[in-house]
Amino acid sequence: MENSMESSRLNRIVIIWLYIGVFMVFMQVIIGGVTRLTGSGLSITKWEIITGTFPPMNTAAWEEEFDLYKATPQYQKINQGMTMSQFKFIYFWEYFHRLWARSIGFVFLFPFLFFVWKKWIDPKVIRQLGGVVLLAMVVAAFGWIMVKSGLSDRPWVSAYKLTMHLSLALILYAYLFWTAISAHKVWLKKGNNVDLTNKKSFFHNELLRSGIKWILFVLALQIVLGGLMSGMKAAVFYPSFPKIGEEWIPSVIFEAKSWTTQNFIMYDTNLFLPALVHLLHRSTAYILTIMVLWFVYKASKVPLPRALGKGVVVLGLLLLAQVFLGIFTVINSARVIPVALGVFHQAGAVLLLSSALFVFHEFKYPRAV
Repeated sequence: MENSMESSRLNRIVIIWLYIGVFMVFMQVIIGGVTRLTGSGLSITKWEIITGTFPPMNTAAWEEEFDLYKATPQYQKINQGMTMSQFKFIYFWEYFHRLWARSIGFVFLFPFLFFVWKKWIDPKVIRQLGGVVLLAMVVAAFGWIMVKSGLSDRPWVSAYKLTMHLSLALILYAYLFWTAISAHKVWLKKGNNVDLTNKKSFFHNELLRSGIKWILFVLALQIVLGGLMSGMKAAVFYPSFPKIGEEWIPSVIFEAKSWTTQNFIMYDTNLFLPALVHLLHRSTAYILTIMVLWFVYKASKVPLPRALGKGVVVLGLLLLAQVFLGIFTVINSARVIPVALGVFHQAGAVLLLSSALFVFHEFKYPRAV
C-alpha cells in the first residue's frame, strides 16, 4: 500500500512537470507574438547558443550590437534614425524570446534525464518525450532560418518562414499537450476513473467523433492562414468588417494578371496575396464558426461524461471569444496591428487548439465520471 502511494506521488510529480512544460511552450508562442508585433525579431543578428544567454553588459557592447543592427535592411529601410533606447526595447523582446526558449530547455531536459534515470516515466511516454525534444530542436533551428530571411534583402522576415516557424511551434505544443493529458489519464486510471482499453466502453458517437476531427483539421488550416496574415500584415491593408475594404471580395483577386509566381514570391510589392490570404482567413473563420456551433449543438443533445461536456462548452466559448477578438483586431489595424489585440488573438488560437485537442482526447479515451 505504501509503495502504491509512493508511486502515485512520483507519477504526480511527472505530470505536474509535463504541465509546466506545456505552460512554458504556450508562453513561448505568446512571447513570439509580442516579438513579431513589436518588430523586434531582427534586432539580434547572431545566433549564439551559449554566449547569447547574456545580454550586452556595458556601453561598448550595446554599441556593437546596435552597429550590427544598423547594417540590416530593417534599420536602413524602416528604422533609420532609431535611438539607442528604442533599440534596447526591441532587443529586449527578441532576447527574452530566446532566453525563454533556453529556459524551456533547462526546465525540460534535466528533469527528463533525471526521471528516466529514476525510472519514473513509462517507456511509451519516454518515446513521446523524445519526439518532443527533436521537435523543439527543429523549431529552434527554423527560428534562426526565419530570422536570417530578414537580414539580407527584405526589412522583415519571410511570411512563409514565419508561418512555418509558428506551425512547428504549435505542433510541438500540441504534441506535448497531448502527451501530458495522456499521462494524466494513465495516472487517473489507478483510481478506475478512466478506461483506456475499450474506446467504446461507455460513450460512442461517430458523428461527433468525426466532427471534432474535422474541426481540428480546419482549425489547423486557419492557424496557418493566420500566420500568413500576420507575416504579410494583411489586416493593415483591409482594416474593416464585415467587408474587406469596400468590397466583399477584393477585385484584385479576379485580375488574371495578378496570378503570377512573382506576386506569390514578392507578396509585399502589391495587394494581391495579402487580399487573397485575408479572404481565405475570414472565409475559413466563418466555416470554423459554423462547424463548432453545430458540434456544440449536437453534443448538447447527447448525454456526455462530465469532463467531455465541460470541454465542449469551453470549446464553444473560446470560439466565440476568438471570433470577436479577430474582428476587433482587424478593425483596429488601420496603420499598425495593435500589439495587445494581436497577442490576445494569437493566445486565443492556442487555447482554442488546446480545447479542441482535449475534446478529441476525451472522445478517444473517455472517462468513466
